[in-house]
Order: sequence, then C-alpha cells, then structure tokens
Amino acid sequence: MKAVTVANIKKELQHRSTEELMELCLRLAKFKKENKELLTYLLFESHDENGYIETVKSHVDEQFELINTKSYFYIKKSVRKILRSIKKFARYSLKKETEVELLLYFCDKLKSFEPSIDHNVTLTNIFERQMAMIKKIASTLHEDLQYDYHLKAEEIRQK
Repeated sequence: MKAVTVANIKKELQHRSTEELMELCLRLAKFKKENKELLTYLLFESHDENGYIETVKSHVDEQFELINTKSYFYIKKSVRKILRSIKKFARYSLKKETEVELLLYFCDKLKSFEPSIDHNVTLTNIFERQMAMIKKIASTLHEDLQYDYHLKAEEIRQK
C-alpha cells in the first residue's frame, strides 16, 4: 500500500466531521506508541514548555542511572538510546529552544558521567557532534538566547 501525500490527507480531513476526526486520532494513538506520546504532548504538555523540559530531563536522569558501566560497549549503546529519545521528544515540541535545552542537558550529563567519556573516542565524538548541533541550532535563535546558550555550552566544555 502506498501512502498518499500530506496535502491529500489534509484535504480529506477537511471533509470529515469532528466525531470522525476524534475517532481517527484515537485510532492513531492505539496504533503506535510514538503517536500516543505526541498526542499526550499536544493535549497535556504543550501549554507548559518548561514543565515538559523538566519531565524530559527527569526521564534522561533515570536513563543515565540505568546505564551498565561495566564496559564502554554498553555505555555507548545506552548513550545512543538516550540521545534518540531526546531527539524524539524535541521533535514533538518543534521549538528550537527546547531542543537546545535538552541537548545541553544531555551533554552536561555525558560530560560529568563516570567513567569519563574522555577515555573513549566514540563517546567523545558523540559529545562533540551534539555540541556542534547546539551551536548550529542556537545560531538561528535570538541574539540574547544565542549568548546564553553559548555561555552554557562553554561551561559544559570546561568541565
């Protein structure tokens, strides 16, 4: 089955009633976990972006505590998993400030992680790529925010 374009879906949705739209949304939510997470964000958390960021940060904290530190192999797998979830949560928000905040928090946690990431090239590269991503995204924001995020990024690098 070939999926139709978003434009075609939008046109079709304009012809549906409110009840039909609600049924379609509920069916989407039942079909995939990510759809349910996105609907949860849109319905319950989008009005309080700071609360959403704090919720994601606490989720990241939990994930960092669960990392198996016996080998760098397991650490790398877990760090990549955490980063994927951060990217997913940032995608829900669509706000660049939220993405920068979450990536800064991730880099801060990664830099202060024990055993040190400095002893592993892959983890160091992950850290450097995310710092470059922060710089790139922050450059599109307002000058005051750019300055604040630049200071935070430099503070994390100095750790």
